[in-house]
Amino acid sequence: IETNECLENNGGCWEDKTDNITACRDTFRGRVCECPIVNGVKFSGDGYTHCEASGALQCEINNGGCWRETQEGKTYSACLDDHLHGCKCPPGFKGDGVNGCEDVDECKEKLACQCPGCKCKNTWGSYECSCSDGSLYMREHDMCISKNGKTEVSSGFVWAIILGLVVAGTVGYAIYKYRIRRYMDSEIRAIMAQYMPLDNQPSNIHHPDI
Repeated sequence: IETNECLENNGGCWEDKTDNITACRDTFRGRVCECPIVNGVKFSGDGYTHCEASGALQCEINNGGCWRETQEGKTYSACLDDHLHGCKCPPGFKGDGVNGCEDVDECKEKLACQCPGCKCKNTWGSYECSCSDGSLYMREHDMCISKNGKTEVSSGFVWAIILGLVVAGTVGYAIYKYRIRRYMDSEIRAIMAQYMPLDNQPSNIHHPDI
């Protein structure tokens, strides 16, 4: 009598009781422990003690076995939704990405908002930085600038670029004219050499005996 070996202790194969996924597959020759494919997501592993989701849709099932948490209306995940398996804590967190990810206190560890006059406030997964004098905080440069100064700095930067382009164009044109002139001189000398001897060339005129 044929029996389903997967019914008893899952056939000794790997299983995920939370999502009801098993690596046990019953065949005519007996059970086979093989990591399954569920809803287009391929699991990889030995099939006995370990199977993990991999591929582009791995995060769709149990978040790919990675950490995920929601706080303050924000959800962060360590699952990398690409074609490679892996768990990595998102920016603003630290940890292995599987057992957990811990918020990084950018203010305490002085990783950001360290400009003079800046006030740093740590948030879950990020931080907030404000300028004490009402200036504007530039996150990418970690600095405070006045609202009027921003326009002046931008205008000065634009004029500097324009001036640089003008100088580069002038120098380039001068080099171009110099090279054209040298080329034309060499061409003219070559043409003249075909019809008349030049001053620095010896005369090859033969005078017959009288």
